[in-house]
Amino acid sequence: QVQLVESGGGLVQAGGSLRLSCAASGATFSRYCMGWFRQAPGKERDAVATIDWSGGSTRYADSVKGRFTISRDNAKNTVFLQMNILKPEDTAVYFCAASSLRCISPSISKNEYDYWGQGTQVTVSS
Repeated sequence: QVQLVESGGGLVQAGGSLRLSCAASGATFSRYCMGWFRQAPGKERDAVATIDWSGGSTRYADSVKGRFTISRDNAKNTVFLQMNILKPEDTAVYFCAASSLRCISPSISKNEYDYWGQGTQVTVSS
């Protein structure tokens, strides 16, 4: 079992930055692929960024490439999402997720992630 707790969400103006954190407990964090997903009202939950166990391989949604950076600190059991140049369309609830599948390449499919945090709201005003 893995418990995930997100933090760092909030209200920010367009063009601003936020850094989300996800603290993990209950399992060997360094074995897991991790991901950030987001869900806007009335929309599907989609992948934002994912990262392999070492941090050496990452994947991003096209809409956030060049603006968001995912990273992890295995010593602190934490994964981060640095979000820069935020846009109103980035407004959503952001979820941290962990995959118990063997972490070879970080999947962008939410169906491969079986542990989820409670989510943190990010609101970008225009």
